[in-house]
Amino acid sequence: MLDPAEAYKGYTAYDYLEAGKDYKEFTYAKQIGRVPAYEGLGLSAAEEERTRTLLAEETVISLHDHVQVFPEDMGQLREHIRQGREPTGYEGLSRSGITAVFDNGMDGTCCISSDAGWKYQDVLFDLGVRMADLAHQDYVIKAETVKDIERAQAEGKVAHVFALEAATMIENEVDRLDVLYGFGVRQMGIAYSEQNTLGSGLKERGDGGLTYFGERAVERMNKLGIAIDISHSGDRTCVDVIKASTMPVFITHAGARGLWPTNRMKTDETIIECAKRGGVIGIEAAPHTTLSPAHPKHSLDSVMDHFQYCVDLVGLEHVSFGPDTLFGDHVGLHHAFSSNLSISQAHGHVDYEEVEYVDGLENPAEEFYNIIGWLVKHNYSDDEIRAVVGGNTMRVLKEVWV
Repeated sequence: MLDPAEAYKGYTAYDYLEAGKDYKEFTYAKQIGRVPAYEGLGLSAAEEERTRTLLAEETVISLHDHVQVFPEDMGQLREHIRQGREPTGYEGLSRSGITAVFDNGMDGTCCISSDAGWKYQDVLFDLGVRMADLAHQDYVIKAETVKDIERAQAEGKVAHVFALEAATMIENEVDRLDVLYGFGVRQMGIAYSEQNTLGSGLKERGDGGLTYFGERAVERMNKLGIAIDISHSGDRTCVDVIKASTMPVFITHAGARGLWPTNRMKTDETIIECAKRGGVIGIEAAPHTTLSPAHPKHSLDSVMDHFQYCVDLVGLEHVSFGPDTLFGDHVGLHHAFSSNLSISQAHGHVDYEEVEYVDGLENPAEEFYNIIGWLVKHNYSDDEIRAVVGGNTMRVLKEVWV
């Protein structure tokens, strides 16, 4: 495998265009060193070496992240989003050790033409512009198959998989799934926090479950080879989707409600049903999600409490990581788009201390070094680490991606 530092040649997003002429230029957040480095692992020299070796040599897959760079001044966020030109954080990815990342783009904040988000034309615009940028560089590979991920691993590059957090933009047009697949989308949620034509989101007062149209959409996703995600769906809808799908289903970014009782976390029933059918849960790390009684101030330790809970519940072979990080002020993003992202309904009803960032899992560049380091420190074997940072996800993809 080539060293990623050698494979990356310094390309910056939209280098093929002229800033200030072809698009409005913003000052963007640092991809490396925006916040102090995490110091909580306490690794010995031998443990540090083992951590670096595992990160460099194994297939490491993020089931859910947002690898765009956000403005340094979050007061400019909506103006930045309006022009529909999200910059990929190539520099940060080159330092991440990630083999493949499921990039969920702007989801409900893709507000190019409407503050409501989720518009079909906006999603296509967002996908198309991002793909035009990817096509002008050769470090990040647009990945659509397992072979693309294997190629990235062999060449020291990053496989970038386009994903969407909900199918809201297809409205009642099932054939739009084919269009999105043609654009390169290989993973898709059913509903975000708000209900749509497929089923219920986790914020709703009532959950009617998967609709008849939702059943058609699940069937079409199975036929196309789009991996299904139920992270933001309501409890009944989650279980309905798992049972309707002929393929294993992902919970790409969530935690356990048995550990932290918010709607954003998944019930034991949902996690168990997902695992029984071969699926995987990716442990979430976006600010103020996967807190725990033992670590109520959100940090790597809080997140790993959810990891351990899920391993104990369904077995290590059904657990992975979908950290849900980005390059920039994630808490500021939540404040700016709290209504779009249903923050209060998803995380309300439980008191917590707000943090400025999640210590140890602040961005895609640092997350997997610290995750692997924690696993090393807590005496997980190389085979166990290999499974949870990528192997379990690859097993499902080999079945789902037709």
